Amino acid sequence: MKKKPELLIPASSLEVLKTAVIFGADAVYIGGEAYGLREKAKNFSPADMAEGIAFAHDRGVKVYVTANILAHNRDLEGAAEYFRELKRLGPDALIISDPGMLLTAKEVWPEAEIHISTQANNTNYKTYLFWYGQGAKRVVSARELSLEEIKEIRAMIPDDLEIESFVHGAMCISYSGRCLLSSYLTGRDANQGACTHPCRWNYTLMEESRPGEYMPVFENERGTFLFNSKDLCMIGHIPELVEAGIDSLKVEGRMKNALYVAAVTRTYRRAIDDYFLSEETYRAHMDWYEAEIAKCTYRQFTTGFFFGRPDQSAQIYDASTYVNAYTYLGIVESVDERGFAQIRQRNKFCQGDRIEIMKPDGRNCSVTVSHLYDEEGKEVADAPHPGQVLYLDLSESAGWYDILRKKK
Repeated sequence: MKKKPELLIPASSLEVLKTAVIFGADAVYIGGEAYGLREKAKNFSPADMAEGIAFAHDRGVKVYVTANILAHNRDLEGAAEYFRELKRLGPDALIISDPGMLLTAKEVWPEAEIHISTQANNTNYKTYLFWYGQGAKRVVSARELSLEEIKEIRAMIPDDLEIESFVHGAMCISYSGRCLLSSYLTGRDANQGACTHPCRWNYTLMEESRPGEYMPVFENERGTFLFNSKDLCMIGHIPELVEAGIDSLKVEGRMKNALYVAAVTRTYRRAIDDYFLSEETYRAHMDWYEAEIAKCTYRQFTTGFFFGRPDQSAQIYDASTYVNAYTYLGIVESVDERGFAQIRQRNKFCQGDRIEIMKPDGRNCSVTVSHLYDEEGKEVADAPHPGQVLYLDLSESAGWYDILRKKK
């Protein structure tokens, strides 16, 4: 009998965590204020983490906390205190890559469930067995593995050791995230959470004896972005992921906003559920999955290394231009007695605009903003200031935590 995989979604903030939960995640992974690899994400204070864990647990959703830096000596004492705080807060697992961090976690929280991060470069079954021997419950596969390799790992490891694999989102040019480029060019260490993503930059060439003369790098018709990767997307290959024995399907994106998280979560949720109804149901809805996932911000899509090493005709390196078809307007925080939706505005829109209500159940309701009011009840024609609270008469039932977006 096929095992239904977990859908694991990133959350950069409490708002995004709640979005992921409401739109269909089985589990979310988050970072605290230290020891994770997304220093520039909003991340979670202890108070926000406590609220987020309670919110998720009340709805049967798990929360995993990243502590996956490659630690230096100076990190370990603070890490021990951090793990004591996490023990009090009660997340469902810790995501760790460094053996020293694992030992530190086990010293202060022996019963903690440990997941081994992709940062540990987990590329073979003996690596999985090693981490199992250290008490790990789950190992995240390196992005460089094919489905055939994952199948082989699954056959060689204990049934109770879980495999987690990234199936959607940005990919690093370096081996499963181990990269020195940011540290070398900017002094900010990617393995300490401060990556500046220089692999996304556009480069020119300068010859040593001709300083100041910049020449374009003529790579091929795809552009001059030597390192930049397309985004991973496996929405069309749920059956293959399940057959490979992957226990958790992981989405990358702890820097993403609520619109992105809602769209990706909802689409993968429906695809997984449809496949477990029948493969015919899944195939019948493929156009919907592909259309919805394309409404997210992305850099073109690839299947990465899942079907073998990409050749020249399907290589993953390409131009860094984002495809971004929709503008995020806000989340419906409440609906008042008039039926007006309250939001905290994220981008500009106007009275009379045609917008879309994105609902967790998969529906997209196209509506017109017939009236727009500020907090004082004054009707306004437009909303030029992101961050202000607004009330919208949408002539349509908008529910709590529906996402509002506008086509560009």
